[in-house]
Amino acid sequence: MKHSVELQITDVAFGGAGVARKDGKVYFVPFTAPGDIIRAEITRDKKKFAEARIAEILTPAPDREKPRCIYFGKCGGCAYQHLPYTKQLALKQAQVEQTLRRVGRLDPIPMRPIIPAPEPYGFRNRIRVHVIEGQTGFFAHGSHDLVPVARCEIAQPSVNEALHDLRRRAVRDGDYTVAARDRTEFFEQTNDAVAAALLALVEHEITSTHTLLVDAYCGAGFFARRLSSRFPAVVGIEENEHAIQEARRKAAPHERYLAGDVAAHLGDILAAHDAGQTTVILDPPATGLEPRVTDILLATPPAEILYVSCNPATLARDLSILTKTHRLESVTPLDMFPQTAEIEALAVLRLKQ
Repeated sequence: MKHSVELQITDVAFGGAGVARKDGKVYFVPFTAPGDIIRAEITRDKKKFAEARIAEILTPAPDREKPRCIYFGKCGGCAYQHLPYTKQLALKQAQVEQTLRRVGRLDPIPMRPIIPAPEPYGFRNRIRVHVIEGQTGFFAHGSHDLVPVARCEIAQPSVNEALHDLRRRAVRDGDYTVAARDRTEFFEQTNDAVAAALLALVEHEITSTHTLLVDAYCGAGFFARRLSSRFPAVVGIEENEHAIQEARRKAAPHERYLAGDVAAHLGDILAAHDAGQTTVILDPPATGLEPRVTDILLATPPAEILYVSCNPATLARDLSILTKTHRLESVTPLDMFPQTAEIEALAVLRLKQ
């Protein structure tokens, strides 16, 4: 028989699990809200913390609401459909700030208000589904058990139409990307509206008088193409060959795109130019910057760094290093993925005088 305990949820951690404290132990319970009083069934018990699932909601939080999606709580995609959107935004804002303080030891933190998504539902321009034994769906929360789905509430209508078509076809078991438009062979943002807001924010923050823009982890030139008219020289670095080919195909004469690791190229680029007249945009994967990249940025510090992150913990780790030479001027969260636990953020750093 599994052990159960009565808990009161007081917060929500990055990743989406509600937080409760009892008898000196911290409990993490998904799909809960601050103010919930629940009976929780322990699924993993350690000395200082435990993970649990809801066995029964004894007293719901005052602002808890009915999820729109019938699969919520089973599907592993969404974490917050039981919360009003304004509450989701407040939680994500706090999670970014708390993570920067706890992991990065940063204080004070120049936080700016989170940028919301114009559409809290129906925003994804593609989804990744799994087909197993003729059933199409998403993996369940915390497992690889399949939850068959007929519709995804956070996907665009055209994506759901494509999902409907896929479910009607006899396809082999495997993973499938269901998209609103033709697929590319490199990463693209899945929320068009918030991606546009991010691009506009980056454009607003850059210093116009600099002579070189380095777009590290540039993909197909998402930032570089928009900003190229404001710099005499632009260099993009990306390891995905298909993305680099696309960037080169659309490049202006003063744009140059290099295929390979950022760590292999960034040092030579900064050494060959006036670092004091250089803007660097960083948009790494969730694992953050390689140590070699932070070493290069400390050794030849550019005038400004704009760091786009999808992981507050690795952002905090990297900012704790970069603030040795740079001043953290602002951190702006963006809600790229409403209803989910994911958070995007832009940190702006400028060289200390």
